[in-house]
Amino acid sequence: MNTVEKALMHGLFVHLHHNIDQAIDFGQLEELNKKVSKMWPGALLVGPHDNDDAAVFKFPEMEGLFVAKMESHCSPGVPRPYDAAATGAGGAMRDVVAMGARPLFLLDFIGTRPLEQEVLVGPCGFKGVCDCGECEAMTSADRLNLIIQGVKDMCETMDVFIVGGGLSTSFSDIVPAIVVAVVGKLVTEKPLTKPAKKPGHRLIVIGETGKDGNDTLYRAGLVDEMRPARALFAEERRVMDATIAAFKTGKIKACSDLGAAGIGAAVSESARFGGLGAEVDLTNVPVQSNDITPEEILICETQGRMLLHVEPEDVDEILKIIRGKGVAAEVIGEITAGDKEVFKYEGTIIAKIPNKPTPEMIEELKK
Repeated sequence: MNTVEKALMHGLFVHLHHNIDQAIDFGQLEELNKKVSKMWPGALLVGPHDNDDAAVFKFPEMEGLFVAKMESHCSPGVPRPYDAAATGAGGAMRDVVAMGARPLFLLDFIGTRPLEQEVLVGPCGFKGVCDCGECEAMTSADRLNLIIQGVKDMCETMDVFIVGGGLSTSFSDIVPAIVVAVVGKLVTEKPLTKPAKKPGHRLIVIGETGKDGNDTLYRAGLVDEMRPARALFAEERRVMDATIAAFKTGKIKACSDLGAAGIGAAVSESARFGGLGAEVDLTNVPVQSNDITPEEILICETQGRMLLHVEPEDVDEILKIIRGKGVAAEVIGEITAGDKEVFKYEGTIIAKIPNKPTPEMIEELKK
């Protein structure tokens, strides 16, 4: 494994963000849901054990399907509370969109230190002492207002209601709790589940990739500075509208939100969950700047992006619809019949990600 392969594979196979089942017994939840389904048959279509972008369900005796997702952006709230809250809300909305739904309602929970206590906001926030000259000392109440403003601004941009939530000021940790839950209604005929469906489907990325959201690269020692993802309000709205317009053709076969570990994780998980492989040319990915590296294109978590799977003959129609909404979109690769995901840049292989790492690989990843 080279360094970028190790960074991506750690995220895919070890880090709990992508491997919640290592900490939570989903079998218990599945048994519970099966039991409840006897009273409400057919109410739950996609649950936690399905490991998809969001849950899909229906209300008994009501038409239509609904989608729900809960997401936290706690650690980024130390250096950037406003952006953390906004990107948490935007990320949960994209997960709802990824299932084929339009986000409608949001609830949020914020946990912070007592309002009168001082907190340090900025790059040195985790240390508690600023030596960079860029941090700001403020009260917990001031930081709380920034968090609320971030959620509110994203919801205003996306025309999503804030319908409730919760607040606790009894937290003692440096990291505040920033948690949102989003509910939307399905606009596609059936849920757009994450697994790739068949070889030959083309992969279309929507939106531009930047150098922010480089947490995975930072942990791997591939960059010197952690740059949490910045909120992209107008871009989020355009990408949502463009994605939903593409959905309405009925020609999208699968969809993923480009969240943690970016393109690398979205492609690898979709292919692996479908029992397939993928080949991706990172050279084709729309980018925000020319000084971005192939590794950043592969893994950065820039907001306002989605990944679609379409039949080859439908590519031109889908690209025309998305670009007609003023959003960048390109074909970056395709699903294969293999058992690995291969990412190239200008003809050079940047990373090969196996669907089933050997036990020896997993042990190395844990070091």
